[in-house]
Amino acid sequence: MPADKFHLAWFLQGSSIQAWNAQWTGNISEEWMSAEMFVDAARAIERAGFDYMLLEDSIYIGQNWQDLRDIFLKNGMSVPRQEPSVIASLMLAATSRLGVVPTLSTFAYHPYLTARIVGTLDQISGGRAGWNMVTGSSDYSGQNFGLDHLPEHDTRYEMAAEYIDIVTQLWDSWEPGAIVADRKTGVLIDPEKVHTIDFKGEHYASRGPLNSGPCPQGRPVIAQAGGSAKGRATAARYADTIVAHPKGIAAMKDYRDDVRGQMAAAGRNPDHCKVLFMAYPILASSAAEAQERADHRRVAAAQNLDMRLAQIGWTTNIDFSTFDLDAPVGELSTNGHQSSLAGFLRKAGKNTLREAAIDYSSMGACVDLVGTPDRVAAQMDEAMQEVGGDGFLIALPNVSRRSVAEITDGLVPALQQRGLVRTAYEHQMFRDNLLAF
Repeated sequence: MPADKFHLAWFLQGSSIQAWNAQWTGNISEEWMSAEMFVDAARAIERAGFDYMLLEDSIYIGQNWQDLRDIFLKNGMSVPRQEPSVIASLMLAATSRLGVVPTLSTFAYHPYLTARIVGTLDQISGGRAGWNMVTGSSDYSGQNFGLDHLPEHDTRYEMAAEYIDIVTQLWDSWEPGAIVADRKTGVLIDPEKVHTIDFKGEHYASRGPLNSGPCPQGRPVIAQAGGSAKGRATAARYADTIVAHPKGIAAMKDYRDDVRGQMAAAGRNPDHCKVLFMAYPILASSAAEAQERADHRRVAAAQNLDMRLAQIGWTTNIDFSTFDLDAPVGELSTNGHQSSLAGFLRKAGKNTLREAAIDYSSMGACVDLVGTPDRVAAQMDEAMQEVGGDGFLIALPNVSRRSVAEITDGLVPALQQRGLVRTAYEHQMFRDNLLAF
């Protein structure tokens, strides 16, 4: 028996040069500044009926390998990256139904600026903008903004709660119907429906109101990746959609049940927040070819171990260059991405660092999806039946027009034929499509 219909979104790993030295990427190293490949990807996933594209971002150049930037710069690892809100505006201009969610971090943008940027994106798109709220994880990023280091992990989430309160109050500072545009009286805006917020918290303050005017959605969609206990609590309180990456069906179900329980306890309807699980489908025309691709990914990880460890270090804020490759990973702690480090340690178990790094190539995926489009569609169906919903967030390590087409023109039709995903958008605005089922 098929599962209920579920949602699809795309996790774009930064508006940077994707897999520039890999096959099938065209001349991306010469053409990346135009962001045309990412605009093409937005058009393609809209044709496939995805709810949204999330633009992941970082705001620094990695230095988590031998305390140098060299490996990151030479290999184009998460660099160069362009301002995500600018890329989002290009994507929104090229589409008509797709939601677009840029990442704006709480330490780098003042809450008034975030409210204004995302509100403007919502306006120019007719109600299709979102905001991926992140607190930051690397001291290198903080140092780009004059900070010696980022606040402690739990403190960052306490600050984030205050930050989101300001942003949402600024969006609410214009009541519905504030713009009356009465030509007879000559009144454009009703002053009684525009309000200051006079927010003065422990960490942030803003007078308001927002001068950019009302948002078509009222409040644009808020996305959040709640992995740690504090992250889950923040997501349960504020998020309209959650980026989740627990490993395995049981962990996925536990995660969703926990967040939904916290939402209910906070007085929110759990059905109003869609939990989407990270997925890295490996597709081919036959099961054997798909497995060969999966095996190749593992071999490539072993052959490029320094790059793999540098990337893990970039994510977890740890420099692994000083570690013994053939010793067990052991206990580690970080002020960075705690859920990412916890996932890495859980997968590593008693393995050596070398073995754990090779396995890391598939660690971000919540469930293994390998096979023909029809077989992977069946695997996704089975996963959602066990977990209960709400869908998947597709994240590919190498984004090219070919890899995008494998999903949009290969996997999605197989899902549609099973009745698992939409064949046409139900509504014009982003939030309405999220809540359509």
